[in-house]
Amino acid sequence: MKTFFSIILVSFLPVFAFSQLTAMKDKAAYPFWINLPADSILNSKPPVLIFLHGKSLSGTDLERVRRYGVIHEIDKGRKIPAIVVAPQVATGSWDPDKVLTVLEYVQKTYNTDSSRIYVVGMSLGGYGTLHFAGKYADKITAAVALCGGGNPKDAACLATIPLWIQHGNKDYAVPISESEKMVNAIKAVDESKLIYTIHPGADHGALERVFRTDEMYDWLFKQVRVIEK
Repeated sequence: MKTFFSIILVSFLPVFAFSQLTAMKDKAAYPFWINLPADSILNSKPPVLIFLHGKSLSGTDLERVRRYGVIHEIDKGRKIPAIVVAPQVATGSWDPDKVLTVLEYVQKTYNTDSSRIYVVGMSLGGYGTLHFAGKYADKITAAVALCGGGNPKDAACLATIPLWIQHGNKDYAVPISESEKMVNAIKAVDESKLIYTIHPGADHGALERVFRTDEMYDWLFKQVRVIEK
């Protein structure tokens, strides 16, 4: 019986035993989850990945942020070779200045690689991603915005970073035209760093599946920003 119990326990270790997911409050303008990678990565100037959630996860209970997206994937056992932070907005839209305070906390606390700073978001978080990257493109390496939108006035800044915009063509919550107006604005400036993916037949919630594949993470972590000295 002891042997059987040990086998069961070991089988769950990869998912739970090595988790370093911690809730952080009063450290930045938003409360946030932080997940640290293995020490071998943490001690070698790791990248930073910021996840911005959608409206359904807004509130004052950080546990909500674990329902889908990057943190949910970490809970299921995905190993991400970066410091992952997932702030929570209580109400309304994401404020890029407040998101920046989360990034700055991480950069002051850990020896991170400033040439590898990534941001991803879905729905409200997709808007937040484009607003944040649009205002602070000089700090961001690459971004992925799912079923969101943004301000076309940010196009000139967004065109300077690798950006992957994705939307379902059956999205009735946030119409695909919201992404298309951003894509068109960026293309009018420079489309060389832009990827635009339309998911045929996908509704709003279907884009959550992007977090469950390796493709998004692999693409992000291939991007490295050249920092001028």
